[in-house]
Amino acid sequence: MEVLTVAEMRAIERAAIESGAVSGLELMERAGRGVVSAIMDWRPDLAKAPGRAVVLCGPGNNGGDGFVVARLLKERGWEVEVFLYGEAAKLPPDAAQNCRRWREMGGVEPLSQAAETQVSEADLVIDAFFGIGLGRPLPPEIAFIARAAVQPATAAGDSSLVAVDIPSGICAESGRVIGESAFQADLTVTFAREKIGHRLGLGPAHCGRVAVADIGLGDADIRALAPLVLAGPGHGLGKGAVDHKYSHGHALVLAGGVGKGGAARLAARGALRTGAGLVTVGAPPAALIENAARLDAIMLRRIRDAAALADALEDRRINAVVLGPGLGAGEETRALVAAALAGGERGVVLDADALTAFASEPEALFVLTRGTKTVLTPHMGEFGRLFPDIRERLEAPATRGPALSKVDAAREATARAGCVVLMKGPDTVVAGPEGRASIVSAAYERACPWLATAGAGDVLAGMIGGLLARGFSAAQAAESAAWLHQEAARDFGPGLIAEDIPEQLPAIFRRLGL
Repeated sequence: MEVLTVAEMRAIERAAIESGAVSGLELMERAGRGVVSAIMDWRPDLAKAPGRAVVLCGPGNNGGDGFVVARLLKERGWEVEVFLYGEAAKLPPDAAQNCRRWREMGGVEPLSQAAETQVSEADLVIDAFFGIGLGRPLPPEIAFIARAAVQPATAAGDSSLVAVDIPSGICAESGRVIGESAFQADLTVTFAREKIGHRLGLGPAHCGRVAVADIGLGDADIRALAPLVLAGPGHGLGKGAVDHKYSHGHALVLAGGVGKGGAARLAARGALRTGAGLVTVGAPPAALIENAARLDAIMLRRIRDAAALADALEDRRINAVVLGPGLGAGEETRALVAAALAGGERGVVLDADALTAFASEPEALFVLTRGTKTVLTPHMGEFGRLFPDIRERLEAPATRGPALSKVDAAREATARAGCVVLMKGPDTVVAGPEGRASIVSAAYERACPWLATAGAGDVLAGMIGGLLARGFSAAQAAESAAWLHQEAARDFGPGLIAEDIPEQLPAIFRRLGL
């Protein structure tokens, strides 16, 4: 599913209006109807028993949507009060027209601290202040309402807050709070497609849940303008009736020394369950017996150092290498990375210590990775070691919008590294050098907080390696593995440990019809 930036959404709306297919006023009417319909679908009790609503309108077209919502609620029997931030005389034409239509049914009060009492006593609060257009911190009088009235009321369950497009105060490009305050919605209703801010950063926590209202904009136009997607399981996960094990590649996972092989074994299990035809763990001689006691279908090979790895990779059937988990962050790991990347034609996953080993000299890693079929899989700490300047900007307080997003950060990182970068988290982002980017979101109905467990990242690295061995591109392998990783955690539920993740994959594949 496509995810839109603010500029893309505006371009799609502008193209529809300029083509004569729809007017701005009609789009506003559709948006308001979409909001009301989504509210009633979400809370059927509100459709049966109209109550008291407060609609908070801003000075732009988001406020115009709010006037439509107010009118439609009034027509359904609701008692509605409308507060406007700004002057009605300065509203854009379509918003002004809807303000006039509303005034035929009810009054419009200027926003003041007196609105706090009305908001706190309402059954339903509509945040139509700014939507996706906000580029600055909330004005003090609105921030006051966000902090002092709406959040305590909704937290106590006394009222429901619905945001039009995105909660005011949240950057629609990044999911970050601009300034210090933002509304906390129970339901957010957006239009045509979700925006980036619904899926990144604090966006999901502030949106509550998200409903997408269809306002009649063409899917083809959206797809033509939207290069960013919410990734799914991808294609090609099945196996053909005449395939054999070498049809699906051979992944090599490098292990650490004595007592440090668990991470590699987890990765190897992930690679095998993801469908790699063969998987081998390469371990130092002293660790062979330890690993042999824990491996059956996964093969074992003695790999003492970078020279031994280079010898092993003379076998061109080994077409994917996973290294980093449990290896240590010293010079030998750097040498192993260089050996794995030599030639550049095989898939390589660099995780954990393989990234940290280059913390003092990231450019030395990027010289090796540029133009290769490599996936870097940093969590935020590891990302900061390789890209400290990008992390610093990403974590700096957002004082203006659009704020730097995780997608922006991943794209900058992949341009620097010259390979695919997967930034881990509940809002995992995958970016490739050709400009493609995707979000693998574990928010809303896909939330799986129990995935925060030791070894889960090692399994993910192995799953990516398994798909690389099967011939997936680096970006496809990263996206599909991250989605499967989340799906496995969702299926298992609370109590998940890393060993459980690969064992959930067969049921997921069956569900996908493979």
